[in-house]
Amino acid sequence: MTIFHYQGRNLDGSAVSGEIEAANQDAAAEQLMSKGVIPVQLKQGKAKVGLDFDLKLLFTPNVPLEILVMFCRQLFSLTKAGVPLLRAMKGLTSNCTNKQLQTALEEVTQELTNGRSLAGAMQMHPNVFSSLFVSMINVGENTGRLDQTLMQLANYYEQEVETRKRIKTAMRYPTFVISFIVVALFILNVKVIPQFSSMFSRFGVDLPLPTRILITMSEFFVNYWLGMVAAIVGALFAFKAWVKTAPGREKWDRFRLKMPIVGPLVNRAQLSRFSRTFALMLKAGVPLNQSLALAAESLGNQFLENRLIEMKSSIEAGGTVSSAAINSGIFTPLVIQMISVGEETGRIDDLLLEVADFYDREVDYDLKTLTARIEPILLVVVAGMVLILALGIFLPMWGMLDAIKG
Repeated sequence: MTIFHYQGRNLDGSAVSGEIEAANQDAAAEQLMSKGVIPVQLKQGKAKVGLDFDLKLLFTPNVPLEILVMFCRQLFSLTKAGVPLLRAMKGLTSNCTNKQLQTALEEVTQELTNGRSLAGAMQMHPNVFSSLFVSMINVGENTGRLDQTLMQLANYYEQEVETRKRIKTAMRYPTFVISFIVVALFILNVKVIPQFSSMFSRFGVDLPLPTRILITMSEFFVNYWLGMVAAIVGALFAFKAWVKTAPGREKWDRFRLKMPIVGPLVNRAQLSRFSRTFALMLKAGVPLNQSLALAAESLGNQFLENRLIEMKSSIEAGGTVSSAAINSGIFTPLVIQMISVGEETGRIDDLLLEVADFYDREVDYDLKTLTARIEPILLVVVAGMVLILALGIFLPMWGMLDAIKG
C-alpha cells in the first residue's frame, strides 16, 4: 500500500489536508470523494511495508459501540428539544465517561466555536468517527434533519451491538472447549506422560507404536517448548504482516467467506450489514455512488470492498445497479432480485432494509444452531485424544502384566 499526501476541500468549502493509504492514485481519489473531500492535490509518499505499529494507537482501545449509541441518542434528544448545537456538545463533553471520546468531543467543540461544521470537525478524528458517521452527519446538517440522522445512526449501531453480542454468546462454548483441550494437552505432555515414560523405560520392554508416538511428542514438547513458542509468535507476526498487504488481506478475507460452517454465517452477516448501511445512506440522501463506497468501507472485508468498488465504477460508467450487482458475483439471488425490483420502483432503500432484516433473522438462527453443528467436531477431537492416550498408556501396561504372568 502507498501513502498519498492530499490537499482538498470539504463539502462546506473548507480546506483540508492529510494522508491516505491506497493502492494507487485513482483509488486514493475515490476514497477521498467517498468521504466528502474533493481532492485538489495528491502526492505519492513512501510505500508502507513491513510491520508498522503506532504504539499510541496500539494501547488506545477503540470507542465501544455502546458509547457511540448513547452519544447519538443524547445528542438526538438535545437537538430535538431545540438546544443549540454548541451548547449541547459542551454538555455532552463534560458528562462523557470515555476518555478517548471526551478528548475528541473537546476538539470538535473547539472547532465548532471556530466556525467549522460538525461533520468537518468530526472528520478530523477518524479513529473515533468513521467515514459513515461523518457522511451521515454531513447530510443531516445540509438537509436540516440532523436529529433524524442521529436517530438512524443510533439504531444502526444498536443493531451492530446486538449482532456482536450474539456472536460472542455463540462462540463461548466452543472457545471454552478448545481452551480446555489446549490446557489438557500441555499438562499431559509436561506432567503425565514423562512419568509413564520413566516407568516404562525401567522395564526395558518393546513399546507399542501409540506409546512411542506419545513419548516422542512429550520429549519434543519438554525439550523444545521455547522454540515452539518462538515459532508460534513468529508465525503470528508473519501472518499479521501478510494480512497488512493488499493481496494478503484480500485473500484472507475471501478465505473467511469460504470457511466451513462459519463461512456462510460470515457471508450472511456481511450481506446484512451492506444492505442496512446502503439503505441507511440512501434514505439520508447520500448520492448512490458515495453510498456504495461508504457501505463497502463499513464491511471491513477487503475482498467484498474491492468487488463493490468495481461495482461502483461500473455504475458510474453508465451501467444499472442490478447488472453491476450481478457482475460482481458476491450477492445472492435474493439481494439481486430486491435490488432489481427496488431500481424499477424507486424504493431500493426500503427493499434493502427488508433484505437486511431477512439476513439478520438468518444469522440469528445460524448462531443459535452453531453450537449444535460444532459439537460433533469437538466430540471427535476429544474422543481421538482419549483413544490415543488410552492406547499409548494401557497397551504397554497390559504387555507388562502378560510378561509378569508368563
